[in-house]
Amino acid sequence: MRHALALLALSLFGACSLAPPYKAPPESVPAAAQYQELDGWQPAHPMDEVPRGEWWRLYEDPQLDELEHRAGDANQNIKAAFARLQQARADTRIARADLFPTVTASASAERARVSPNSPSYLPGKPTTGSDFNLEGDVSYEFDLWGRVRNEVASAKANQQASAADLASLDLSIRAELAMDYFNLRSADAQQQLVDQAVRDYKQSLQLTQNLFNGGAVPLGDVAQAQAQLENALTQAADVRLQRDQAAHAIAVLIGENPSAFQIPVNPLPLDVVPPPIDPGLPSALLERRPDVAEAERRVAAANAQIGVARAAYFPQFTLSGSAGFNSVHAANWISAPSRFWSVGPQLTVPLFEGGRLVGQTERAKAQYEEQVADYRNAVLTAYQDVEDSLAALRQLEQEAQTVSAAVTAAGVALQQANYRYRAGAVTYLEVSSAETTALQAQLSAASIQTRRLDASVTLIKALGGGWQSPAPLTTRN
Repeated sequence: MRHALALLALSLFGACSLAPPYKAPPESVPAAAQYQELDGWQPAHPMDEVPRGEWWRLYEDPQLDELEHRAGDANQNIKAAFARLQQARADTRIARADLFPTVTASASAERARVSPNSPSYLPGKPTTGSDFNLEGDVSYEFDLWGRVRNEVASAKANQQASAADLASLDLSIRAELAMDYFNLRSADAQQQLVDQAVRDYKQSLQLTQNLFNGGAVPLGDVAQAQAQLENALTQAADVRLQRDQAAHAIAVLIGENPSAFQIPVNPLPLDVVPPPIDPGLPSALLERRPDVAEAERRVAAANAQIGVARAAYFPQFTLSGSAGFNSVHAANWISAPSRFWSVGPQLTVPLFEGGRLVGQTERAKAQYEEQVADYRNAVLTAYQDVEDSLAALRQLEQEAQTVSAAVTAAGVALQQANYRYRAGAVTYLEVSSAETTALQAQLSAASIQTRRLDASVTLIKALGGGWQSPAPLTTRN
């Protein structure tokens, strides 16, 4: 009965934990009632366990879908993050093992000779003999102050943080891949524009040369046409460089060798626009930001470590026991007379540590405060990312409208300049200026289109992925 009461008392003690009660830290500043750039969105706390889905399918591009699939299987950064998650899971299992008794077994057989001149030698006893030993040992630490349980809680929180880190990295890599892909297709579209301009400029140069040969225009017009052509050729080479760099970035993201990777030319149509933003998107999407979830889990892990540090001030109680068989003869080794056993408690009390325990506790508290600051910064950064993306989409939509008007106006101006030049009313400088303006307006339109698509990807990333728009990718009529 007394043993049962003792075990019950130990079980009650085992419920003790010296870690502070954990609550997710409050934000450092009050959350806004709604986003400044868009009404109807409410900020919230992380909820990273909600599935994100294959958000890139929103763009309805089979080639992008295939690249995203390959990135998930082959990206080396994702593989490294998954390996870190596996390490964190192993750390949790290691910490959890201390909740259970440690049981070991050993067996040995030894033949030895004792020196007759040894102090341990007994006169009249043989100098050689055998020793056969079979032993089992059990050791268990009673977790009176919650040290082990807080170690497990800390390891578990770090494991969850590693899982959130993997999700955050996966989201970032897939977003980067989508943006690189759009940049590549935009480079293909710009290459079309510049190549067409090069062909037009060559014709203009030939026409101007013919007019000069006939005495209709001065030599300066020929030089102007030649300079315009060379500038276009330089621009074409620069666009090809941008395309090559985007292809190389895609190759690395999908785990391919950039030297052997090829992706077919596929110009992005100039009338493609990003998905429309639904003002009614639920605030829960912001809760799925994995980087915020990771920061919060790091806070929980640091909080548990405070309990581990505090537990070091108190006695450590361990119960150990051993049993087995020991004999000098193999014949009666495993027999009742050869049995032995021992059992007993061990109490370890820290008496003087030279300030080590105080330092460990202070360090644990400081690490907690560091993680709290990192968490609050992650929340603020999340709000900033959403606001930046919404602002970019709104402003770039306006820029797309004005640059479209500029493209139309530049086309009319170029047509009129060509009419006047052929009539001899103006020099080629006016035609060259109009052609340059028209090309730059078209290239600006292509650039703004890419930036709008990139901003939509950035917004999806800022919301933690999984954004489902009410309408698919559309084109202007």
